Amino acid sequence: MRHWALLLALGLPLMGSMDAEAQPRQGPPHEWVFGSWTGGIFPPGDAGTPACFGNPTVIFTRDIVMRVSVLDTAYRERTIETVAEVPNGLEFRFIQAAPVLGPMGPRPAPDAGFGCPAGPNALRVERKGPDEIAFPSCAEFPSTLKRCTTAR
Repeated sequence: MRHWALLLALGLPLMGSMDAEAQPRQGPPHEWVFGSWTGGIFPPGDAGTPACFGNPTVIFTRDIVMRVSVLDTAYRERTIETVAEVPNGLEFRFIQAAPVLGPMGPRPAPDAGFGCPAGPNALRVERKGPDEIAFPSCAEFPSTLKRCTTAR
């Protein structure tokens, strides 16, 4: 009888931890910002049309942030190193951007960052509303950005 009581006493805590592991996994802290955004470089236009998805300014995914380049047709991709929640927003840290090869050798891409005071490998995102964000103090993105949505 003592053996059964001992097994039961040891087994119950394990059953509780199995139930805790079965709970759905929480998403990443920047999940609310996933998607396509317009504006930033210029005041945002109509974000509720399919045309918005054809030319977004910034695209947030789980592992990458892509931004439009003023100097090139290709988007600049920044691989996310870490994301931290801050009051009313997020703080992104990116992996060092690959240099661009030029006639004078490798150099940092002119628009690899977002023009923020923390440097090209950091971005602070401030939530302004349910579908509106801003990059505070970032010279290359002085306007707010609006999420591209479809008609509801």
